[in-house]
Amino acid sequence: MELCLDYARETQNLGVERVADRMGLASHWVIYKWMEEGGMPARHIRSFEHACGATYVTRYIAASAHMLLIDLPIGRHAVPQDIQTVQEACTAAVGSLLAFYAGRADADETHAALTVALEQLAAERCEVERYTTPELPFDQP
Repeated sequence: MELCLDYARETQNLGVERVADRMGLASHWVIYKWMEEGGMPARHIRSFEHACGATYVTRYIAASAHMLLIDLPIGRHAVPQDIQTVQEACTAAVGSLLAFYAGRADADETHAALTVALEQLAAERCEVERYTTPELPFDQP
C-alpha cells in the first residue's frame, strides 16, 4: 500500500487525502488505519489502485500465491520493440541464472529476473493466441 501511495505522490502529486477522495471514502484516516493494520478489505483494492495509478497490492497478492500476472492480451500486432524487450528480458534472466549457479548472484535478484522474463513470454504467448480474434480498441479515442 505504501508503494502505491508513493507512486501516486511521485507521479500525480496525490496525497492520502486526495487518494481517499478519489476512492469515495468518507475519511482519509481509513487508509492510515489499513496501513497500520497491514491490510485493507478486498472490495477496496481496485479502487485504491485505480486512485493511485499503480497495481502493487494486486501484484503482491499474486506473488505471495506464487502466481504470475500479465496484462490482458488484446490480439495486437507486435512491433520490433516488443520482441526486443522480450529478448532482453530472456537474456538477462539466463545471465542471472548462470551467475546464480556460479555463486555471483543472490536468489532474490535471480528470481526477479526470471519472473520478468516469464511474465513477458506469457504475455506474448497470449497475444499470439488472440491474434486471430483481436478485441476492439475501446481504450483508444
